[in-house]
Amino acid sequence: MSKGLLTTTVGSFPKPDYLTRARNQFSLGKIGREELASLERQATAEVIRLQEEVGLDILVHGEMERGDMVAYFAELLSESMAIGGLVRSYGNRYYRKPIITGKLHWQGPMTAEMWRYAQGLTDKPVKGMLTGPYTMVEWSFDEYYPSRREAVLDMARLLREEVEALVEAGAKYIQIDEPAIHTRPEEDFDLAVEAMALVVDGIDCEFHTHICYGEVGLIYPDMLRLPVKQIHLAFKNTDFEYLKLLEKHPFDKDLGVGVVDVHDHRVETVEEVEDGIRKTLKLLPSERVWIEPDCGLKTRTWEEAAAKLRVMVQAVREVRRELGIEG
Repeated sequence: MSKGLLTTTVGSFPKPDYLTRARNQFSLGKIGREELASLERQATAEVIRLQEEVGLDILVHGEMERGDMVAYFAELLSESMAIGGLVRSYGNRYYRKPIITGKLHWQGPMTAEMWRYAQGLTDKPVKGMLTGPYTMVEWSFDEYYPSRREAVLDMARLLREEVEALVEAGAKYIQIDEPAIHTRPEEDFDLAVEAMALVVDGIDCEFHTHICYGEVGLIYPDMLRLPVKQIHLAFKNTDFEYLKLLEKHPFDKDLGVGVVDVHDHRVETVEEVEDGIRKTLKLLPSERVWIEPDCGLKTRTWEEAAAKLRVMVQAVREVRRELGIEG
């Protein structure tokens, strides 16, 4: 594996048409869980093959079994969570907002089986993918806990058990997404850091987190207190404005740099991706820089996602050659 500029993705991939149709049929009771699960595994295998063909270093399973990043887990925590009505997330996209209805507790592995299946398809490492405790609570209604703090910490405790299940299955990398972490920075950032520590402290695994969009400047440099090895940010969407934050206060972790915009149909050129990488390398050494899309790829078509990843990997190869990096 290369000693610098490792490549990966943030997690989700676009679902193939046959799986989208199957999910709709399942929701209408027209097909059973076993048939849907078979198609989810088929789509997962296609995601793994695409990433291997493109040449990514660290793979993801693509989240073919998941709809929304919070509701998916809420459905599996049915003893303490329920699924509410539709709310708008962004643009014309909606999701069913979960409701915390009882004391949160782990009900058994939620992601380990699919991770194990995906890892069995490749010799390259596959990241485990979880939604973080703060985002899980922030993006749910709470009808049980007297305070957000109690809810977040209980969510962290149950997610720690999920992390332990993934590590027991063999996961070496786990990404814990916290896109809501900058919602109330003055009130809750300390709580988000405490919760992340409850999830990861003392576990032998490399942890990453993804913080997409929003007012990142409100939590920088405090975000460096998060007990993870890598923090990923959506640089491309902001025209690399986040680099100004790094100029003011050094970034002392591995940095995941989003170099292609997942909300833009246009496929970036190799040259513009190279330019973004070179800008970042003025502030950080290559061995601490990871190259990724800005966010999950599920909003793109399969063809757009594949094209953006190919451009990304080609740009990394060009910059590696310039730097004399193997891989």
